Amino acid sequence: MSRTTRATLALQKAGVTFTVHTYDYQPDADRIGLQAAEALGEAPCRVLKTLMAEVDGKPVVVVLASDREVSMKKLAALFGGKSAQMMKPPEAERVTGYVVGGISPFGQKRVFPAAVDEAALGEALVFLNGGQRGLQVRLKPADAVAVLKARTAPISV
Repeated sequence: MSRTTRATLALQKAGVTFTVHTYDYQPDADRIGLQAAEALGEAPCRVLKTLMAEVDGKPVVVVLASDREVSMKKLAALFGGKSAQMMKPPEAERVTGYVVGGISPFGQKRVFPAAVDEAALGEALVFLNGGQRGLQVRLKPADAVAVLKARTAPISV
């Protein structure tokens, strides 16, 4: 497994301090984010998942704790939209350039508006996908918000 991906390169370019961590990715896990938290020996609130959604048909990046679910109503409101829905996996792979289970919010093919659940800001360090299945980066949540130019709000259910 390569420890250098578009995501890690994007973080380096942004001057962010982070560490790289690997784990045994289980593609058949019911909830990939929770499996990553367990494999890393971390609380699910510190292992954040990256979801791709659409607000009024436009792609957005959503980052929240692996044990939380996103509120589509709150997500749409955050971006001033009328409706939001999860993006279908093939479309998420196409627009991000990553495969499902390895979608990082960093280093995507295009820059999309991003939302980070404000609950994540209460953690000293968080894990996010590093752009490959089984690869996580650990960094300060405020650094992730800054790199993504993300909006923060309570977007989980």
